[in-house]
Amino acid sequence: MSAKRYAMVIDLHKCVGCAACDIACKAENNVPVEFHWSNHITETSGTFPNVKYKYIPTLCNHCENAPCVQNCPTTAMYKNEDGLTLHNADKCIGCRLCQLSCPYGVIWFNKEEPHKVYAQESAPIVAGGGTSTGFQLAQMLDAPLPYYNPARAQTYEGVRPRGVVEKCTFCDHRLAAGEDPACVVACPADARIFGDMNDPESGPSKALAQHKPKVLLADQGTKPRVFYIRDFS
Repeated sequence: MSAKRYAMVIDLHKCVGCAACDIACKAENNVPVEFHWSNHITETSGTFPNVKYKYIPTLCNHCENAPCVQNCPTTAMYKNEDGLTLHNADKCIGCRLCQLSCPYGVIWFNKEEPHKVYAQESAPIVAGGGTSTGFQLAQMLDAPLPYYNPARAQTYEGVRPRGVVEKCTFCDHRLAAGEDPACVVACPADARIFGDMNDPESGPSKALAQHKPKVLLADQGTKPRVFYIRDFS
């Protein structure tokens, strides 16, 4: 059995749809603007005035039966001892089989040099010396990009190179330091509950015992470790 069984429970009654999780993920993991390790599904149904709106936060599900791991020909996508689905960029050949086999669409491929937009900026947004371009700011900070977090590079490429895939890691570098994932910490409504399901006293264990959970695309048989409780529908 794994040393731990990390899981996340998202309480949809608490989630306010602010997307703080998405922003925190980008800042923590140096994610390109056009990539979405942390994302959301929005659904609108009905006819005015009887309209329903649904907001569902999404991220890598760190599936127990992860098709991305099963279909990776180089073991670049792998499961660690705690059950996290992780990626080794050094082994990745950019074949994108993992991306094609993921039913959740949460794996991203670097077609171009990452964060290219900052290198191409030529003029500040506001004239008169009041602001700097992203490129100038990165130079002043001596960082690869304006919002670079060096802690990300402790367990994974700080900025993933062209020609490889990337995705959510449950902030494994933060877990190694005894901290929760950045999206969990950033949530102002405490809608995200993270912990070890092998521990019956952990937040996820208690939440799953109290509420009947749902997972996305349960029919795919991937056994996701991201659970949703208290749906409005």
